[in-house]
Amino acid sequence: MLQTESTAWVCSVPVATVWTAPEKARPIDAEGIAEHPNMNNWLKSMSQEDNQDLVTSNRIQTQLLYGEPVLIEEVINDWAKIIALWQPCQKDERGYPGWVPASQLKEVENLTELGYARVKHNKAQLWTEDFKPLKVVSFNTMLPVKEIGDFIRLQTPHGDALVMTEAVEIVSAYNQSPKGSGLNIADLGAEFLDLPYLWAGMSSYGFDCSGLTYNLMKANGVIISRDAVDQVLEGTEVDPNNVESWHIGDLLFFAHEEGKGKIHHVGVYYGNGLMLHSPKPGKSVEIIELAGTKHEVELCAIRRFTEIEDQED
Repeated sequence: MLQTESTAWVCSVPVATVWTAPEKARPIDAEGIAEHPNMNNWLKSMSQEDNQDLVTSNRIQTQLLYGEPVLIEEVINDWAKIIALWQPCQKDERGYPGWVPASQLKEVENLTELGYARVKHNKAQLWTEDFKPLKVVSFNTMLPVKEIGDFIRLQTPHGDALVMTEAVEIVSAYNQSPKGSGLNIADLGAEFLDLPYLWAGMSSYGFDCSGLTYNLMKANGVIISRDAVDQVLEGTEVDPNNVESWHIGDLLFFAHEEGKGKIHHVGVYYGNGLMLHSPKPGKSVEIIELAGTKHEVELCAIRRFTEIEDQED
C-alpha cells in the first residue's frame, strides 16, 4: 500500500474514524470500523457512557471524509497507520496521525486539474453515471472535479460519480475556498444546531468542539489546525478582557484552572455575549450566553481568522 507519484490513497467510506491504536476499538465499535461502516447505526448503538469513554480512554483522534487523502506509513493486521494530510497539527508536521482499518482506504489516480467540489450542504447524495444512488457524503467532503455541466462529474474511490450542482462549491484546491466573513462563519455554525457532540468528530454526523471550528473555517476559506491546543496559536490575537474588541466569528478558547491551565475547549463568538459551540458528550451544538457560566471564568484567549469588514460612517 505504498503511494506512487501518479496515485494517492484516500478514504473510501463516507466517514472513517481515526483511532489512537487498533486495540482501542471496542466490540460496540464494529459498525464504525467495518469495511462499509454505518455512522448512524454506530452512533445509535452507543450509550452516553460509551460516548464518554471515547474521551476518557483516548480511543479516537479525528475522522476522515470520503476522498480525503492520507499518507500510509505501515499496515499491521489489516490496520493502516496513516497521516491525514489535510489536517494540520503539532503531533506531526505532515498532518494528523492515527490508525484506520485498511479496508476503509483505496488507491486512486491523482487528479486535481479542474479543482475540487466541496459539499456545502449538511449531506449530499452522490449518483452513479446511470443515476443510481452511490453514497451519501458529509458536509465539507471534497472530491476532484472531472467535468462541469448540469451535474458535476467527480472522481471518487468508487469511480466516476455525479452530484447536483447546487450541493457543492467548486474550488481550485482543498484549501482555496472563497474567504468568508465572521458573520458567514457564525451563520454556517447555526445550521448545525442540535447536532450531537462526538469526540474527534469531523463530519455532519457529529463534531467535537475543535472539529466544528476547523470545519466552519475550512468552509470559509481558512485552513486551521485540527485541535484547539494548536488553533489557539494561529490567527490574530484579540484581547479577551476587552469585550468591545470581539467580533462575530472570532474563536474563543477556554482552559482549566480558571483560564490558567491546559486548553480544553473552543467555540465561535456569536455576538452580543453569545457563543456557538459543540459542548461535550451527551449534548449538542448550541448557542449559549457566556455570562454566569464556567466558560466566562475559563476564557483564556481569542483568535481572529477573518478580515474585519469596513464599517460605514
